[in-house]
Formats: sequence, structure tokens, C-alpha cells
Amino acid sequence: MKILFAIESGSRAWGFPSPDSDYDCRFVYIRPMTDHLVLQQARDVIEFPIEGEIDAGGWDLRKALLLALGGNAVIVEWAKSPIVYEEVVGFRRRLLDLLAKIVDPAKVSLHYLGLARSHVAKIGSFSGEVKLKRLFYLIRPLVALDWMEQRSFSSLPPMNLADCLEQTEMPAQARDEIRGLIERKSRTREMGSGLIPTAIAHYLEVRYGHHAMNLADAVRDEAGQARKHALATEFYRREAEQLQ
Repeated sequence: MKILFAIESGSRAWGFPSPDSDYDCRFVYIRPMTDHLVLQQARDVIEFPIEGEIDAGGWDLRKALLLALGGNAVIVEWAKSPIVYEEVVGFRRRLLDLLAKIVDPAKVSLHYLGLARSHVAKIGSFSGEVKLKRLFYLIRPLVALDWMEQRSFSSLPPMNLADCLEQTEMPAQARDEIRGLIERKSRTREMGSGLIPTAIAHYLEVRYGHHAMNLADAVRDEAGQARKHALATEFYRREAEQLQ
């Protein structure tokens, strides 16, 4: 198989790393066409045991494209990552051009709401004590949803949390407290647990409730989805043929 690109994901790419943050290396790969002419398809994920601070794993391009068609934001974030370890020259540009045509922001908004919902369940309460490091994984999707809503869910938000904050209208005190948490995390190896800062807690509770109540399901457009699927299929075939 061939690695098409390898990037940094997680807190380092999202703009809120700690001094001891892991390196979350993620990559997209493709197998030669002969590997598909078999009865038993290979797994579409490659995973490695975590070694020290290195957490590495990757997806087959086919898996990445199918998830993108379904509104999963992960492959878009990988393609936009500011930290690149390896890349086939020009591939990420070609991929981003495709993703701009096939990814439905309305579906991505549901992906971010799902992330927020899972982290609300882990935190349990907006007023109780939480692991402050974990708090960022709830802040990020809710700020992203606000960014998208303020643009009528017509485009996708920046990957970097600080950039997203700057471009989103929100209560000034909540923004300042989130900035303070980012700064604190950047110089603290272990943030420990504590109460959610008041302005952040209020912001998260209000905005989570708002999006949970108001996000509509993506509009079904079977003809449009078929066109997007055809574009993704042609892209996949073209990239695979280059390995021959």
C-alpha cells in the first residue's frame, strides 16, 4: 500500500496542546488495484500499538471517502491539518478540491452535534467538577457549530480552535475564559480537575441545548448524492491507477 499523506491530528493540530500531549499521527493510504481483485477484502484501517507519545493509525482512501460522503468531518480535518509529516505531492490539494464538492455541511453539523453529545454524556454536568483537559473536546464541536450556524451551514469551520473562536460571535467573557484555558493548557503538563469556569459553563449549556433542539436532519437528495458518489468513485479509481 502507499501512504498518500500523514498528518498530525488531535490537540496539537486543533491548537490546544499541552507540553506532554501525545502525537496523534493519522494517515490515508491506498492499495494497488490488484489488491481489490480478491474474494476477501483487506481491513480498511491500519492501527499500531501506542509507543510512548506516538499514537499512529490510518484509513484506506475508500473508507475516508465513504465517511466524507456521509458527513464525517474527520477526513476534512486531516486534509486541512497544519502539521504534515508526509505527502504525495499534490494529493491533499486534489483531495480538498473533491471534498469541497462532495461534503455536505448540513451532515457535518450533525457529526459535530454527535461529538458534543458524547462528551456531554462523559462530563455529566455543566456545573460539576470535570477533568479540565476533557473540556476542550466539548468546547471545540460547539464553537464549530456556532461558526457554521452563523454562516447558514454553508461551509466548514477552521480546524484551529483559536481561529474558530475569533471568527464566531459569542459572549465575550466565554471567549476570554476559553482563551485562558488554552493558554493554561499550553504550559501545564497536568491540568487536573475543577469546576467549569462560569461563563464557559453557561455558554456550553445554552449552545448545546440550542443545537440539540434546532439542528435539522440533512435534506435527502438522492440525485445529488449519486453525483457526489460518482465523483468520489472516479477520484478513487484515478488515484489507484497511478499506483500501477
